[in-house]
Amino acid sequence: MNHKRDYYEVLSVGKSATDQEIKSAYRKLALQYHPDRNPTNAEEATEKFKEITEAYGVLADPQKRAAYDRYGHAGVSGAGGQPDFSSGAFSGFEDILNAFGFGDIFGMGDIFGQSRSRRRGAARGADLRYDLDLSFEEAASGMETKIKIPRMEMCPECGGRGAKRGSEPVTCPACGGRGQIRQQQGFFTLSQTCPQCRGQGQVIREACPVCHGEGRKREEHVVGIKIPAGVEDGTRLRVRGEGEAGVQGGSAGDLYVVLRVREHPYFDRQGSDLYCTIPISLTQAVLGAEIKVPTLKGHEKLRVPEGTQPNTVFRLRGLGVPTVERRGQGDLYVKVQVTIPTHLNREQRRLLESLSSAIRVDNSPVKQRVSEKPKDNFG
Repeated sequence: MNHKRDYYEVLSVGKSATDQEIKSAYRKLALQYHPDRNPTNAEEATEKFKEITEAYGVLADPQKRAAYDRYGHAGVSGAGGQPDFSSGAFSGFEDILNAFGFGDIFGMGDIFGQSRSRRRGAARGADLRYDLDLSFEEAASGMETKIKIPRMEMCPECGGRGAKRGSEPVTCPACGGRGQIRQQQGFFTLSQTCPQCRGQGQVIREACPVCHGEGRKREEHVVGIKIPAGVEDGTRLRVRGEGEAGVQGGSAGDLYVVLRVREHPYFDRQGSDLYCTIPISLTQAVLGAEIKVPTLKGHEKLRVPEGTQPNTVFRLRGLGVPTVERRGQGDLYVKVQVTIPTHLNREQRRLLESLSSAIRVDNSPVKQRVSEKPKDNFG
């Protein structure tokens, strides 16, 4: 069984070594053991180069170094073996790479078998947004639907390469395939993205006639959407991988469906509860009656007891909106509003006057509290 050597021993530094001492030690060893500098013993040099690069990747990072000092290799078990060359720890080693004809830090990634997609221009596709209108009932009950979206898709002719079928992209003559142009100014090396290949390291001589070298083309795509019951206005659904296709093999973006729920003609919604107002006659309030109440699933009977006061609220359990988390269903609150007739015929007036003389009402003032919120108005 192979055991890893101590990282300080690998770099030939002590445990109290400063960051600069660790950096200098790595620079010296990297120049000594780089595989391109040891063509007659490339295999052994490659293993040695991997070992010192792995050690430096841990000791140059303050957090990883602290974990290593405390727990040893077990503390950085997820950090060893595949150093992150995009981190700042490896910046400043261009001289090591330039000495062997490498154009950028990702040349070291090839030794570790890491992908060079970052300098080849691979990019994730853009996310898309689609606004979907729903009726109040559709939002409450949930549904499945299909939407058609325009998006950039991988070109079927060239498979996303951008080159004409039968031809291949060639190494960019301006940057030599590195994707960057470097300029030496005194002691400093300035880098910028190659303007000819736009950082991809390759240029297309014969462009695909379908996508004209883009590697993607705009198409209309149909996506199936499942809307859970109980969604509200403004709910955002994420559909992974249904955005635009990536560039040069990059992953696809996501599709975000934003729901716009239309208002209901007589239901107000507060969370998973519904509120509505039902008019009843004066005689129904006084004598009691059985009335029909609208719900999202039809009509339900409601018994109004005799002597019901105006704005009395009745609760019908389980007739509200389902919760999105499927933890139950809200309730329906019905407020009865007693309608007062505005025009009476002679007989109606006579009967009411007779009733008025028989029933006495205390006209003492009563303090009322008024609120603009439907839920508060319903008690």
